[in-house]
This record gives sequence, C-alpha cells and structure tokens, in this order.
Amino acid sequence: MNCELCNFEPGVELFADDRLRVILADNEPDYPAFCRVIWRAHVKEMTDLAPADRAHLMDWVYRVEAAQRAVLNPTKVNLASLGNVVPHLHWHVIPRFADDAHFPAPVWAAKKATGGVAHGVADLAERLRAALAAQP
Repeated sequence: MNCELCNFEPGVELFADDRLRVILADNEPDYPAFCRVIWRAHVKEMTDLAPADRAHLMDWVYRVEAAQRAVLNPTKVNLASLGNVVPHLHWHVIPRFADDAHFPAPVWAAKKATGGVAHGVADLAERLRAALAAQP
C-alpha cells in the first residue's frame, strides 16, 4: 500500500504505543509545534475503530493539546481530522497564535500576513515529551 502515514511520517516521535504514535511535524515551518496523532492500522474513519480504540485515540489528541498549552500557551489550539488527501486516520493538533500568518483562518487558508511567526521554543520536542509524560 502506498500510504505516507503507513510508510513514513516526517517528524520527531513524541510518543508511541501499539495503537498510535504522536509526531511533532518537521514539515510545517510556520507551525513548529504542529503535531499529528496517527493511528497505526490503516483505517479511514473514526467509526472504523472499536469504542475503546476511539477513546484511546481521543485521549491522546487531548493529551497533545494539553502538552502544547502547557509548553507554548497558544491563543487557540486547532484539532482536525480530515483525511481527504491521505485516507488514513490521523488528527492534527495545531497550536495557534493571534500573530500567526493565517489567524484566525485555518492554517490551510491563504496567508493573511507576509510571514508566519515561529512560536517554537528551544528543546520543543523534549519539553512536549515531558509535558505528555507528566499527565495522569
């Protein structure tokens, strides 16, 4: 199968278990803390998962949001599960800031500003990992 999420995902792995992985994307230059929570099995929709698996996936989406909020203090966090281009179940968790290049529009919209504001922090992956690990 030629699926970029099954075969390869650019970024830094922040967490992984037998069902999912959390990736800090390295291909989103305007959004250095853009994360993806990717279901390991190639399924297309949330309703393809058993209820316990849905709960596990969403728990990790919420954990990533909480970690981003703790580390970055964003204006807003966007959660999206689109899968139109890559029909493999995954969630985007994107911290947003009032001064980013697209705000308040989606990150996929045309830029409203001439450049994005990089709200990255030193040792971002390590700080996000620590914030994920600190959650109950």
